[in-house]
Order: sequence, then C-alpha cells, then structure tokens
Amino acid sequence: MVDATTRFFEEMDRRGYEPLLAKTAGTMRFDLHEGAHTTHWLLEIDRGKLRVRQQDQEADTVVGADPRLFGELVSGEENAIAALLRGDMTVTGDLRLVLQVERLFPGPPDSQGPHHAFREEAR
Repeated sequence: MVDATTRFFEEMDRRGYEPLLAKTAGTMRFDLHEGAHTTHWLLEIDRGKLRVRQQDQEADTVVGADPRLFGELVSGEENAIAALLRGDMTVTGDLRLVLQVERLFPGPPDSQGPHHAFREEAR
C-alpha cells in the first residue's frame, strides 16, 4: 500500500506542470526523519514544471519533518505554516519557496475548492 506522502509526490511528478508555480523556480528537499532513518524527496521547480525524485542532493530549501506529520500535511489534516510556527517542522534556505509550495497541500477535510481535489484522489 502506498502512503499519502508517496502518493503526493508521485502525483506532483506525474502532473509535470503546476500553474500555481508558474512564476517559481528552485529546488526543495524534504527530509523525513524517523529515528536514525531519513527519507529524502527532491522537488525541482522550473517555472511551474515539476520533477520529483527520491534523492539526497543540495537544494535551495530543505524542509525537515517527521513522516507522520508530513503525511498529515499532504492529506489536509495539518497546516504547514502552523507546523512551522510550532517548531514541528524545520526549514533552511529560501522560505519563500516553502510559502509557494505550501499552496499545493490540501486544505482541511471540510474545505472546498482545488485543495479538496487531492484529498478526494487520495482516498
């Protein structure tokens, strides 16, 4: 069974282009820490063109989080900005990139609109 995080990144890679990021360029690495094990997801954005790989590589922005928390972020159960402000998630590098990509995360379960669509696909 594929978890919500894998499904989120695979969907972004499959999409190939995201209009919400048409004016955005940069690389983000998501480091999901679980004990001594870290899973890396690298997101490359070139004016909306997306490429995702599981790779530990230099990036403009590095986001660190617990895999459980990140699963909640990509399923709309948790908010990325709130998690960052609480210190549950760390960011090094270009914070503006986080603010741009955060718009791709689904909203709360009772929300309507484009963020709601990913959550429905995940079921």
